[in-house]
Amino acid sequence: MKRSFIYLLVIMAAVSQLKQCDQGNAEQQQHPTFIILFADDLGYGDLSVYGHPTIRTPNLDQMAEEGLKWTNFYVGASVCTPSRAALLTGRLPIRSGMMSPVNRVLFPDSKNGLPASEITLAEQLKTAGYATACIGKWHLGHREQFLPTNNGFDYYYGIPYSNDMDLIVNFTTMGGYYDFWNSDERKDYHNFNVPLMRNTEIIERPANQHTITRRYTDESIKFIEENKDKNFFVYLAFNLPHVPLFASEEFEDTSPRGLYGDVVEEIDYNVGRILDTLRKTGLDESTIVVFTSDNGPWLIMNEQGGSAGLLREGKGSTWEGGMREPCIFWAPGRIKPGIVTGIGATMDLYTTFSTLAGVAVPDDRVVDGMDLSPALFEGKESPRREMFYYRGDRLYAVRVGDYKAHFITQSGYEPQATEHDPPLLYNVNVDPSEKYDIAADHPDMIEVINEVVRQHNEGLIKGPDMLKDRDELYINQ
Repeated sequence: MKRSFIYLLVIMAAVSQLKQCDQGNAEQQQHPTFIILFADDLGYGDLSVYGHPTIRTPNLDQMAEEGLKWTNFYVGASVCTPSRAALLTGRLPIRSGMMSPVNRVLFPDSKNGLPASEITLAEQLKTAGYATACIGKWHLGHREQFLPTNNGFDYYYGIPYSNDMDLIVNFTTMGGYYDFWNSDERKDYHNFNVPLMRNTEIIERPANQHTITRRYTDESIKFIEENKDKNFFVYLAFNLPHVPLFASEEFEDTSPRGLYGDVVEEIDYNVGRILDTLRKTGLDESTIVVFTSDNGPWLIMNEQGGSAGLLREGKGSTWEGGMREPCIFWAPGRIKPGIVTGIGATMDLYTTFSTLAGVAVPDDRVVDGMDLSPALFEGKESPRREMFYYRGDRLYAVRVGDYKAHFITQSGYEPQATEHDPPLLYNVNVDPSEKYDIAADHPDMIEVINEVVRQHNEGLIKGPDMLKDRDELYINQ
């Protein structure tokens, strides 16, 4: 009798475990898992599927062939920190104080980071039981209270800010900052004392940047495999092809495009590893993967920077080349292959993924992200019709439908800004290179955009500047 009772308990436990497993699988089928692959300073024209003649990206090309390639996809800002804030909060970074007229990004001596009051995408998904990991570049605050593990991520492995920071080189002996980038000194990763962290602990300093793309991918694959029976969110933010450029031994001197091509092709290879892992684990049909970049190419770095293709200007500017990025959505069985010419933005990932996970979008604040589900799954038009282009705390340009008005123009890294009244006007579907000002022919469109600006400003509350404060010890050196 006692033995029979024990057998019964064992059977009941096994049945319970099977039910839990079935429930987990059902939840995965109902609510997809999410992976965001985020490059750094990759230009609109840097992938072969977006027209580059010598950079070979077969895995991203296949990803685009099997998924949705977006041709009018934007980031929230033209430089690192505010762009990443926009992605993870679904809000224009001017609202969170992550844009500043004083400092454009956070530095190793910055005092602040992403405000605790902001609700990140990771925090959203955690409420639905998702396991969450941030792998790669963070750049939303390096002090412990601002790190990923205090912003909804269960696990963090990466560098806390840009890979060119913490330089330990005396520029005065070399002629200046830009002379350094033309010297052999830039090829030594020891000159960049950037820390590699696991959660809140520094595990390597300086980070060996020759192997960092592979190691980020290794960590991501490990997390995927460890969490394959539950919903998860992986935010894999490569810190390349931001300068300094480093490739592994396997990829160095292999691309016709030179070192920049080596780096992009290595990223492509590792994107392939991620997708292969999803296929092998059977997660490919329950996962949505997005590939894009944080801002346009750093053109002042010459051959070490990328290409915006036919778009005007690059990183740092509010011309199209600064904020329009390659973007590919991949989800076999969920997304029908095609090309989307409508407008999308990284902020929309916040709202789209929250909705797909069954999580309500916060209603106690303005969320700028839109649900792209109709465009992704139903073949309908994208719901986004407007895009705001900020530089610092000023609104430089606005796009409404096909038309974009520039109220202020400025090259990415030139100090001089030019104000325009009336604004410059371009049809960026007809003229994506922004060559032909048609303001005189379309005063009606300028009126429409002015009204959009008026309404936007009416409801805008700028957050306190989180980027301006730095340690005086460093500033005065």
